[in-house]
Amino acid sequence: MLFAFQFLTIFIICSCFLACPILAKYQENDSVTLWVNKAGPYVNPQETYSYYSLPYCSPGDGYHKRGGLGEVLGGNALIDSRIDIKFKRDVEKRSICELELDASKIAQFKYAIDNSYWFEFFMDDLPIWGFVGEVYSHRVGDNKHVLYTHKMIQIDYNRDQIIHINLTHEMPKPLEEGRTLDMTYSLKWFLTNISYEQRFNVYLNNYFFEKKIHWFSVFNSIMMVIFLTGLVSMILMCTIRNDYAKYARENDDLETLERDVIEESGWKLVHGDVFRPPQNLALLSAVVGTGAQLATLVLLVILSAYFGKMYMRRGAIITTFIVCYALTSFISGYVSGGLYSRNAGENWMKSMVLTASLFPFLCFGIGFIINTIAIYYGSIAAIPLGTIIVVFVIWAFISFPLSLLGTVVGRNWSGTPDNPCRVKKIPRPIPEKKWYLRPSVISLVGGLLPFASIFIEMYYIFASFWTYMVHYYVYGFLLLVFIVLIIVTVCVTIVGTYYLLNAENYHWQWTSFFSAASTALYVYLYAIYYYHAKTSMSGLLQTSFYFGYTLMFCLGVGILCGAVGYLGSNLFIRRIFGNIKCD
Repeated sequence: MLFAFQFLTIFIICSCFLACPILAKYQENDSVTLWVNKAGPYVNPQETYSYYSLPYCSPGDGYHKRGGLGEVLGGNALIDSRIDIKFKRDVEKRSICELELDASKIAQFKYAIDNSYWFEFFMDDLPIWGFVGEVYSHRVGDNKHVLYTHKMIQIDYNRDQIIHINLTHEMPKPLEEGRTLDMTYSLKWFLTNISYEQRFNVYLNNYFFEKKIHWFSVFNSIMMVIFLTGLVSMILMCTIRNDYAKYARENDDLETLERDVIEESGWKLVHGDVFRPPQNLALLSAVVGTGAQLATLVLLVILSAYFGKMYMRRGAIITTFIVCYALTSFISGYVSGGLYSRNAGENWMKSMVLTASLFPFLCFGIGFIINTIAIYYGSIAAIPLGTIIVVFVIWAFISFPLSLLGTVVGRNWSGTPDNPCRVKKIPRPIPEKKWYLRPSVISLVGGLLPFASIFIEMYYIFASFWTYMVHYYVYGFLLLVFIVLIIVTVCVTIVGTYYLLNAENYHWQWTSFFSAASTALYVYLYAIYYYHAKTSMSGLLQTSFYFGYTLMFCLGVGILCGAVGYLGSNLFIRRIFGNIKCD
């Protein structure tokens, strides 16, 4: 326990250093680089292309900034604009280049303007957004496409540091074939008293995240936790206590004992089968181990983001997620190996390989399809081959060995069978019950309440991820919602497992997993609703990104919740059957 606490402390400290932006200080007349990044349709945030895919004046041999792993995976490709900017030196008006318009360039610009293309620049790690142009109407039916030819850049500074940047467009010019446009810029520097540590606050939408509905959703989730924990407590303290009292009688007369045997029904009758190994044991061990790893991973990333303010640095969240996933692979191997061994599994190598590769290869398969589409469209969101190789090396030389080590340790430290009841040689027949006690129904219903506990937060997460101007930063809310999700999932799964056993159905392992994992099904259905009702996305590229990455996210949610549900039900069953006479 002490080791785990020390590891968590060290990890959070390292993440804080990783997330903190490089502190840049300038002297007067020092050069300041303006990096151009990407451009794309306003309604399709992930459909992005290189800024110079538009026929602007390109510096030709512009320096490409080498980004980190998370920055590249986030679809960033920064290029030096070669615009002459000196710290604290105003520029009234200066030419960037002269742009000669021909039919091809006009067609590209008109397409960009019709689709409301936006672009993104960076200066001193601060984002700058703008639009390519607009459609100008003199009168009804007389529409002209105009291109913004002048960029007015206003920069706020505090002593020797840049605090804020604002870009405004001026001098719109009509697109006419054969015309030459003078592309210009100007600079204005203003002194401000805002500190460097607070410079990113202007990008945080406090009003959006701190609405009353956000607080109400958290309060509603907490009330749901209180209700469910009370329900589980009632089952444990009342119903099962009465069952114990009846089952533990030792000195009944023969007539009472025979009557009890005839009338007895429910979970006690399956004590000889409840610990029977489930079907597809290797697969169950793999998903439960992976889910335990993902739960630890999410907790670490949320804590790191909360303390490290990772929204201030491009790609920090993605980098932390990948590194943390690799380092927590030991947990998946340990949980999977112990579970497989306790259930008398024989082919532990199969279980180990499934644990180490199932989730990463599912994500790789989805990502491969998305990446192929992005390459076809020429989007900078396509992941380069070199980055794919780096991710594979991290998995092959860090994640896979740690998973193998965890499996070996789990088999030896926690793999000894310790079931409270012996398993009978002949399986007990399962009687027919009403339709609502079937495993499929319990599995589908089980995900409703966990989804209801995170429903509102899903809206804020989706709004942050699928737009480009809203930064998610309320990680305290997210941590609380994550804890609520875990508690609700465990409580709901325990209740479902109890009713399943009362129906004399001892196939609880997969039922408890799917009962919790079905939360992901409702998240995906909500994602479909969000796509049609809350966005204006269109096109194969953006649609594939949206539904592909959402599917990847829902797979993770399903495996995480499923593992939590299984582990909670396992503890519950061991507790109730450990207090009765099984023979």
